[in-house]
Amino acid sequence: MQAGDNNVKSYPRISAKKLRGLCRTGEFSGPTSGLASGHVQANLMIVPREYAFDFLLFCQRNPKPCPLVEVLEAGLFEAQCAPGSDIRTDLGAYRIYEHGQLKKEVSDIRHIWDTCGPDGLVSFLLGCSFSFETALVEAGIPLRHIQQKKNVAMYRTSIPCVPAGRFSGNMVVSMRPVKSRDIARAVEVSARYPRVHGAPVHIGNPAALGIRDLALPDYGDAVDIAEDELPVFWACGVTPQYVAELSKLPFCISHAPGKMFVTDLLTDDMCN
Repeated sequence: MQAGDNNVKSYPRISAKKLRGLCRTGEFSGPTSGLASGHVQANLMIVPREYAFDFLLFCQRNPKPCPLVEVLEAGLFEAQCAPGSDIRTDLGAYRIYEHGQLKKEVSDIRHIWDTCGPDGLVSFLLGCSFSFETALVEAGIPLRHIQQKKNVAMYRTSIPCVPAGRFSGNMVVSMRPVKSRDIARAVEVSARYPRVHGAPVHIGNPAALGIRDLALPDYGDAVDIAEDELPVFWACGVTPQYVAELSKLPFCISHAPGKMFVTDLLTDDMCN
């Protein structure tokens, strides 16, 4: 694999540790959907220490879009759910927000981390629905974004989250087209994994969520929807990024949508 090559099809059973290593060296920077099958993938949100308690409360009050997997103590960058990891380097890309504005996207945040002091930042890992995609596929439910080699489509909604301190705003959802005959199975399978978003929050008409056009996702890539399919929407861990924008948080760091932190935790261990 060459540097920057995002085609990991040559690693159909790539381990979580190896995938993190490829991100660290810059050899991989793409979406992680479909990779490291069977492992829990996590959204990342890093906030200044003074906002950490408010964000923890926000996650506890909104467990559907923000299911906590791990909270790293101030200044720590090795996750217990992935021994030997470095959350400053082991994701494909990071987004830097200042006063609610996306300022830039980078592949390494060590330089930013260092400027914030030894205990200036607190990191949160939130479960991601990529974690149960293998279970959906094994249940006979194909996933269009994987078939088309795209990032999953994500949309801002009109669903309000429960506010906490500085944090308030609306939920973001991910969307996967599912054949009508398979929807009950998709709900049943995903419901087994509440710590990675669990069952869908909505099925069908996107307008009910305030989504105007499925062809224009706010994050990720649009995918085709066949006549015998319905859009199925799951709560999404990009919600904190949208909330940070709406709340005009002075500073925060997140994963780039679709480019997750892959843990050593097994998805099946997260079942009810």
